[in-house]
Order: sequence, then C-alpha cells, then structure tokens
Amino acid sequence: MMDLSVEIPGLFNYWIVIILMMAGFYIVISHGNLVKKIVGLNVFQVSVFTLYISMSKIDGGAAPILDETIKSYSNPLPHVLILTAIVVGVATTALGLALIVRIRDAYGTIEEDDIIELERTDT
Repeated sequence: MMDLSVEIPGLFNYWIVIILMMAGFYIVISHGNLVKKIVGLNVFQVSVFTLYISMSKIDGGAAPILDETIKSYSNPLPHVLILTAIVVGVATTALGLALIVRIRDAYGTIEEDDIIELERTDT
C-alpha cells in the first residue's frame, strides 16, 4: 500500500498547477468583462508554464556540458520553450488588449452581455 503522506508533498507543484489552471478557467467562463477574460487566460497560461518548468528539474542533474564525470544532465529545452512561450504570451495579451480597446470604441462597452445585446438590436 502507498503511503500518501510521502506522495502528496512531493506533488505540491502539480497541485499548484491544478489550482492555477482551474482559477484561470473559472475567470474566463464566469466573467463577462473582456479584460477579466484576458487576465484569466494569463493565469491559465502561467499554470502551463509552471507545469513545464516543474517537470524539467532533475535531482542531481548538472548543466548540459559534456564531461565524463557527470552522468545525469538537466534538460534546458523546457526552459527555452517557456521563454519563447512567455514572449508569445505577452504579444498575445497586447493584441487582445488592443482588440478590447477597438471593441470599446465601437460598442462603448467591454461587457460581453452588453455587446451581444447591442448586436441583437442592430439586426
């Protein structure tokens, strides 16, 4: 039988990822404000970053420099991918906020329900 008191603290980072992911998802689906939806997407994105970074750590691993004495290397690829994803995430957030500004100019509001109601009355 597995001892859960040993397993659960070792999986703490995964619990944090799950909590952040569900919080971001909840923010996206529960709020009608478009800026809050962008914030929810960013929280969700941070949870994915945390997941990839936490999986890349190797206990006893060393920098990926070839040496005969080192048997276990840390993989730098997840860190490089997350760095790229952060840049893409910032650009996507900026684009989303720019679109929200244009929507505010066109409709006078950034509330999703109000925009849908305005679209219904226009047709």
